[in-house]
Amino acid sequence: MKRAGFIALAAGILLVAFASSFAFTVQQTQRALVVRLGMPIAVHDQPGLYFKAPLIDTVITFERRLISLEPPAEQIILGDQKRIEASTYTRFRINDPLAFYQAVGGIEQGQSRIAQIVNSAVRRELGQAKLVDLLSTERDRIIDKIRNEVIERSRSLGVDVVDVRLLRADLPAETSQAIYDRMKSERQREAKELRAQGFEWAQEIQARADRQRTVILAEAQQKSKITRGEADAKASQILGEAYDRSPAFYTFLRTQQTYKQTLAGASPMLLLSPDADFLGALTRGPTLADGAGGATAPAPGQPAKNPAKP
Repeated sequence: MKRAGFIALAAGILLVAFASSFAFTVQQTQRALVVRLGMPIAVHDQPGLYFKAPLIDTVITFERRLISLEPPAEQIILGDQKRIEASTYTRFRINDPLAFYQAVGGIEQGQSRIAQIVNSAVRRELGQAKLVDLLSTERDRIIDKIRNEVIERSRSLGVDVVDVRLLRADLPAETSQAIYDRMKSERQREAKELRAQGFEWAQEIQARADRQRTVILAEAQQKSKITRGEADAKASQILGEAYDRSPAFYTFLRTQQTYKQTLAGASPMLLLSPDADFLGALTRGPTLADGAGGATAPAPGQPAKNPAKP
C-alpha cells in the first residue's frame, strides 16, 4: 500500500514537471519572449497560459512596470576643473521585449548598458558646466539635456526612459574639508578685520566725544563764571541801592547775616556778657531810624530810639 502511494506521488511529480516543460504562464506585470535554440519566435504581451516546445524552447520574462536604476556614484570633472561625486537615478520601462533581447540580451545586461548611456551623457554635459551652474537654476536645464540624450540613445534598445535625475552632486570629502577650512579661515580673517575696524571707529567716537565734552564743560564753566559775576554785580548793585535807601535796614540785615554765619559755626556753648555789643540786636531788637522810615539797629552800647511821632 505504501509502495503504491509512493509510485502515485512520483508519477504526479513527473506529470507536473512534464507539464511545466511545455506550458508556462504570463503574469499581468510581465511580458514573455519565447526563444527556440537562441532564435526568438514569439512575444506574449497578454497574461494567460501558453505552450512551448519542451527542451528546445526557453521563456524569458520582462517586467512591464517601471524599473529603477541607481548606479554607484562616480567622480566627474566639471568644466571649471572642479571634481564632484555625482550619482544618478533612472527609471525606464521595457516596451519592446524582442528589440531589448536582440540589443542587450537579459535584464542585467540591459541595466548595465543603460547605466553606461546615462554615465556618458552625464559626463558630457557636466564636463561643460561649472560648479556654480549646479547650484543655480541652470541645474534643471542641464538635467533636461541629460534626460533627452538618454531617451534618444535608449530607443534602439527597446526601452522607454521615463526620467533621469541627479540624486547627488557633491564635492569629494577631502575637497569639501579643504574648502570648509578655507572658508573658515576667510571668515576668521574678515571677522578680525571687522573687529579692528570697529575698534578704530570706537576710538574715533570716544576721542570725538571726549573733545566735545571738554569743549562743552569749558563753555559751561565760562558761562557760569560770567553768570556768577553778573549775579554778584547785580547783588552788589541791589545792596548798594538798599543802603542808599535805608542805611539802618542795611546795617540790620548785615547784622543778621553775621549772626547766621557766626552762630551756625560756633560751638554748642557761647559765653558772652549781657551788655556785649554783639548781642545788641538780639536784646533790644530793631528800631526805626532815619527820615527814610527804615528800621535800623542801634549802635552797640546805645539805647534804641523810638520813631518820631507825626
